[in-house]
Amino acid sequence: MAQFRYRAINAAGDMLEGQMDAASVQEVVTRLQDQGHTALDAVPADAAPPRSALAALMQRGPFNGAQLAQFTHQLATLLGAGQPLDRALGILLELPEGERARRLVERLRERVRGGGTLSQALDEEHGVFPRLYVSLVRAGEAGGALDVTLRRLADYLERAQAMRGEIINALIYPAFLLTGVLGSLVLLLAYVVPQFVPIFADMGVPIPFITRVVLALGSAVQHGWWIALIALIGGWMVMRSRLRQTESRQAFHAWLLRVRMLGPLLLKIETARIARTLGTLLSNGVPLMQALTISRQVTGNSALDAGLEQVAARVKDGAGLGSALAEAKLLPRLAVQMVQVGEEAGELDTMLLKVAETFDSESRRAIDRLLAALVPALTIVMTVLVAFIMASILLPLLSLTSNMG
Repeated sequence: MAQFRYRAINAAGDMLEGQMDAASVQEVVTRLQDQGHTALDAVPADAAPPRSALAALMQRGPFNGAQLAQFTHQLATLLGAGQPLDRALGILLELPEGERARRLVERLRERVRGGGTLSQALDEEHGVFPRLYVSLVRAGEAGGALDVTLRRLADYLERAQAMRGEIINALIYPAFLLTGVLGSLVLLLAYVVPQFVPIFADMGVPIPFITRVVLALGSAVQHGWWIALIALIGGWMVMRSRLRQTESRQAFHAWLLRVRMLGPLLLKIETARIARTLGTLLSNGVPLMQALTISRQVTGNSALDAGLEQVAARVKDGAGLGSALAEAKLLPRLAVQMVQVGEEAGELDTMLLKVAETFDSESRRAIDRLLAALVPALTIVMTVLVAFIMASILLPLLSLTSNMG
């Protein structure tokens, strides 16, 4: 017997943590399932603590986000075609391009051949696969529909990866433009403007106010850049330290949701993520309270996490999910209304997936609108600043020319 540390969710949606004497991880999981709990992870007591759930979703490791989605889809296809699990993993062993990925699939196959379940094999990788992934696989095994569960999970991962890719692709051009703007300003202030300082000193004409301002900025950039760098690093460290505190982090994340233009976009993205996770879990037979607790792990916003905790408490007291969301004023009104309709029709899981699709589309449109406004705004700002700097240089020269005339 050995000591294992476990984390699980009971039927009421409460998080359970503890230790158990067992012969293997699978025995721990089986005991927890017999007690009506959903196991999130189980590791030897002397192992490193498990990492957070969705931090591992797109992590650098044997699989990146796209490869994990592809692996899941291929495994679902092979199982749906009637292949045994160990043979399906053997076929997939030759598909990954990286050596680390191949070794990972080989370890999974050997554990399955040794009598373990796929969820146990995934869990023993200790953080490579997120808890949501392992929990859904475990639910699919319990329901006897692992191929269907993997197909839904692959769809979930592909959509999440597609949204992430769209956001990154959309931000490439603004990022280059912003870099060009800042680089041009630093070049003008640190190199071009200081060239005119001795000229203006020998001119003997009054220097306009805007010229004095630009000269002061140029001197500060040229000689005091290290102070600005230290201030930026110090500010970043202070903010990082503050965000480790639960109250400060929740207040900051709540403020982000209220920021004009950015806040509504973040809320739409998080709404789609939460709804897709809830819908996927419910459609795989996970009880609502457990699904709510697991769904809290996918949001990157602490304020929404706290709001979901309040929603779970209201559902635990007997309220419907739609009414609990309406009272919490957590998600957009359209999402809440769609959830209420789904509850009334007895198709909550299907409606939640429709909510995810709706807000995925809304997020894409909002990103397009934001970028459509951002690119011209950056161009205008760059034009105005460069014109301001050039005017500050030309005004004294024009004044000197006028006096000479």
